[in-house]
Amino acid sequence: MRQEKNRRHTRSEEEPPEPTRLGADRRDKLDDAAEALLDEIDDVLEENAAEFVRSYIQKGGE
Repeated sequence: MRQEKNRRHTRSEEEPPEPTRLGADRRDKLDDAAEALLDEIDDVLEENAAEFVRSYIQKGGE
């Protein structure tokens, strides 16, 4: 019983595992997708920001 407690204690002190390459690849793809979406939003705002903002104004307590 005492040994189990010591094992649990040492596990929590260990550093977390390094991210796997698969996880890093997925994160990179998500970063690219997010960047593309932000670029698209920037393009819309550059073209017609006033109309974009008006589309989000609440009308009649929506």
